[in-house]
Amino acid sequence: MMTAEIIDGKAFAATLREKVGAEAARFESATGRKAGLAVVLVGEDPASQVYVRSKGKQTVEAGMASFEHRLPTDAPEAELLALVDRLNTDEAVDGILVQLPLPRHMDEQKVIAAIDPDKDVDGFHVINAGRLAVGQPGFVPCTPLGCLMLLKDQLGDLSGLDAVVIGRSNIVGKPMAQLLLQESCTVTIAHSRTRDLPEVVRRADIVVAAVGRPEMVRGDWLKPGATVIDVGINRLPPADGATKGRLVGDVAFEEACTVAGAITPVPGGVGPMTIAVLLRNTLVAACRNAGLPAPESL
Repeated sequence: MMTAEIIDGKAFAATLREKVGAEAARFESATGRKAGLAVVLVGEDPASQVYVRSKGKQTVEAGMASFEHRLPTDAPEAELLALVDRLNTDEAVDGILVQLPLPRHMDEQKVIAAIDPDKDVDGFHVINAGRLAVGQPGFVPCTPLGCLMLLKDQLGDLSGLDAVVIGRSNIVGKPMAQLLLQESCTVTIAHSRTRDLPEVVRRADIVVAAVGRPEMVRGDWLKPGATVIDVGINRLPPADGATKGRLVGDVAFEEACTVAGAITPVPGGVGPMTIAVLLRNTLVAACRNAGLPAPESL
């Protein structure tokens, strides 16, 4: 029985953060200032608070400046837009990230559109989506870029491989497909309405699952030896007699391990890559803002 190689996203992310730290020190000595990331949190969402704390901590650990801005849940949308406007013109800030989701009275698209595309280190601005689509330099959402880094580290040249992306979100599915196209893969975007999804997945050398349904992709859907990137993070309720639920991905991990050639675990696979790539994007933004070439090591 085949046992898949486990792709260690945690270790890869740690290495990437080290590289960012080395380049951040170089940037500081060249410009006399630290690269800066501003994170804006609106409201009291517990998951967002944990995430924002983690981003701030890792930004400082990488030798960059962290600017945290918090607004109450009932802050008017105009107050958030005014803050974004100030950050756009603040020369100490190279990257701006507005933590999603926003309270219901705020229009996420309007807020994202207000961010200067050259400071949009999340890669969500429509201009950056357009740049990605036509192959111009811009910012790519952190999770799909992290997935691509893991794939290239695992497989080397991706040219000619058959890739299936399950999920069509603007944050993961669509940009993931664009990145794989740029690597000369043959790309299929599958989703909840795809006919005979198992058969579509079965022909793929690369499967990226980003659909948000626990353990939806079964082991027998996979082509033997396929490389599987599981973007899903789903918390299952506690089993009988247990006190804690468990985290699972969008792929049935135990089953997949008997068929796949390599697979990312959940947790410890794609998750750690997201903040590491955010730090990388911030440093690239800083270099571009300062008229310096982006570091080749990143």
